[in-house]
Amino acid sequence: MGMDAGSALHWLALVEHELLLFAGFFFLLGALDEFAMDCAWLWLRFTGRANTPVLRRRDLCGNPLKGRAAVFIPAWQEESVIAHTLRHALAVWPQEELRIYVGTYRNDPATLAAAAHGAGGDHRVRLVVYDRDGPTTKADCLNRLYQALQQDERREGHEARFVLLQDAEDMVDPAGLVLLDRAIGPDEADAQFVQLPVMPVPQRASRWVGSHYCEEFAESHGKAMVVRGALGASLPAAGVSCAFERQMLARIAAGEIGTGAGNGPFDADSLTEDYELGMKVAALGGRSKFLRVRGEDGQLVATRAYFPTRLGPAVRQKARWMHGIALQGWDRLGWTGGAGEWWMRVRDRRGPLSALVLCAGYTLMIVALLVAALDLAGYAVPWQPSALLFAVISLNIASFAWRAFMRFAFTRAEYGWAEGLRAVLRIPVANVIAIMAGYRALFAYSRTLRGEQPRWEKTVHDGHPSRPAMLEPAE
Repeated sequence: MGMDAGSALHWLALVEHELLLFAGFFFLLGALDEFAMDCAWLWLRFTGRANTPVLRRRDLCGNPLKGRAAVFIPAWQEESVIAHTLRHALAVWPQEELRIYVGTYRNDPATLAAAAHGAGGDHRVRLVVYDRDGPTTKADCLNRLYQALQQDERREGHEARFVLLQDAEDMVDPAGLVLLDRAIGPDEADAQFVQLPVMPVPQRASRWVGSHYCEEFAESHGKAMVVRGALGASLPAAGVSCAFERQMLARIAAGEIGTGAGNGPFDADSLTEDYELGMKVAALGGRSKFLRVRGEDGQLVATRAYFPTRLGPAVRQKARWMHGIALQGWDRLGWTGGAGEWWMRVRDRRGPLSALVLCAGYTLMIVALLVAALDLAGYAVPWQPSALLFAVISLNIASFAWRAFMRFAFTRAEYGWAEGLRAVLRIPVANVIAIMAGYRALFAYSRTLRGEQPRWEKTVHDGHPSRPAMLEPAE
């Protein structure tokens, strides 16, 4: 028996109503969470605790270090960028105390050759070839670099002060190394984990996908990390520009918390070993610090890099983050600490739920357009929103406007007015990527529950921001 137009409209309106209730409630819940974060940050700004210090770059660049700094760069199929990364780092960090460890695999000769070319014979670079076929996981490669560091320390009789993690596509800041050296150490007044900001570089060839990372990191490293530090909650390491005091790494490697006790401090079964490492430092009583400093030129002391320019790689990258932080983190790290720590962990793990709610919201838009079209065609809409539902809708609209304003404000502060406006226009793109990443992360997590080993599903990088022709022109 066929369904008449009235019945179809009735069922369509019912779907619209239920989606509106579901999406409206969870959008409002998320809006309250974000508004609480905004209020905390505004209070810190009002009281002067969120101000960004300004230092002269010439007081930082090139100064001798207090001791040896070991930089770990794991690399798999990075022949397009690793040479640029090494040449730039060696040029802007001339300190003799620097050692850069580059990890490659025996079945990736192209990356090894490019790294050797970028090193240019500089004795401060150690090329470490892993005697396994890659890719394994990033953490596994980092553990191999940790073992190489241990071998050098035993041979030279000199231990590093701290270990700095960087990626193969990074453009490091000339002032960053000395700034980290001053902040990190074993003493009570020092920090055992220090994170510098990360700044994605806008890409004119990828205004919508590659550049949408700009606003996300501008808010995360301009607001959320600042609030976390003020609350005393554990700070997640970004895997880039994050430095760990040497003895703290040794404690983690010895298995004082979680896994370890053997190969190194990085858990080879984790997809987000950097995030977990920051949590472990806090769990061991270490002091963590998010170091946000500007030079006299107004630019943040931060690591800059290009992010994926195409939809597929961007989805894979965010799915890996969501899988490791939200899903693996739930059962690997659990729930510890006080109210502030719980709040931050809930925020870290809401990614899959947010993706589901966003999917419901976009489905609601399609259904609402169909119902509106039928209404214009002369069919009566079988329901009207109640006063409570109307209030929820109104609050969500207001919260969206506020979120768009905050996204614009933080992006404008780092990238200028034009990029700030683009950040607002890119909101739908970011939402679609989040939905697709959530779907992919859930399926990847289900495979690990069935016993499948995680793999380094890394992003391929083609461009490097140290190439002058590729930099975005100043506004």
